[in-house]
Amino acid sequence: MHVEQSINIEAPADKIYKVISDFNDWKPWSPWLLMEPKAKVTIAADSKSYEWEGSRIGSGRMKITEAKENKFISYDLDFLKPRKSHANTNFTLSQEGDTTKATWKMDSSLPFFLFFMKKMIKAYIGADYERGLEMLKAYIEFGEVPSKLDFMGIQSFEETQLVGIKTTCSIPRMEEQMESDFGKVIDYAVGKDLQVKKMMTIYHKWDIPKKKATYTAALGIEGTSDNLPEELISGTIPNTTCYVLKHTGRYQHLGNAWSTLYAMTRNKEIRYNKKIAPFEIYLNNPQATAEKDLETEVYFPVR
Repeated sequence: MHVEQSINIEAPADKIYKVISDFNDWKPWSPWLLMEPKAKVTIAADSKSYEWEGSRIGSGRMKITEAKENKFISYDLDFLKPRKSHANTNFTLSQEGDTTKATWKMDSSLPFFLFFMKKMIKAYIGADYERGLEMLKAYIEFGEVPSKLDFMGIQSFEETQLVGIKTTCSIPRMEEQMESDFGKVIDYAVGKDLQVKKMMTIYHKWDIPKKKATYTAALGIEGTSDNLPEELISGTIPNTTCYVLKHTGRYQHLGNAWSTLYAMTRNKEIRYNKKIAPFEIYLNNPQATAEKDLETEVYFPVR
């Protein structure tokens, strides 16, 4: 099983190498450690190996096995829980001018009886690597990752009437498509002088292997809206109980919140209510707020 993701970082290779060769610098951008702040992390005195133990992220260890300064680093990765497995991973760095291409690879294998899950597992690991590289890029370029999680816990959500646009598109195009959808919904609301309570996105389906998602870009409104244009739909989110996770930072990093909630589901910390699609609510105006200060609450319906 081979997984590979790359990103261009506006920094020299030596600056990136310094971070990825020192496990003390991994915690701010690791796509897994962010999910479980209380996980136990033990870093060796020489910073060339580390061990972790948590409930959501399991346990394991990783160590540097080979390196060429500013060019590449290879690691041995051993997972101990929830299932024992081994992987070889590496970073390669290729600098051109002021930009460096960082490529993160993993080679591993699955037990034969899990052969039917190979595409899905590769897709999810690839998504984790993609999130990790985006955070590494932010950490290298700005000195911090604009992605903070606050675990708000179980909360009640009051019934809300909606007007919105339901769309299926490729995940790489979601940002552009969502901006277009919200523009149309907001224009309609302004034209009809609707009282808007919330701006939100409801996620009906994620198809990670095919990199597709189905969502509704919606406004929560007072009352109902009739005679909608053909492209718009109306609906309701009923009274429900949700686990709420607040994300502060760039929308680009919202995957950290969603990955954490799904990890909590796998760990049986919460029980997902599949009858209601999960959703996120935007608490401030992206046009008037710095990206690092954007606040989003992710609502995961639970039983």
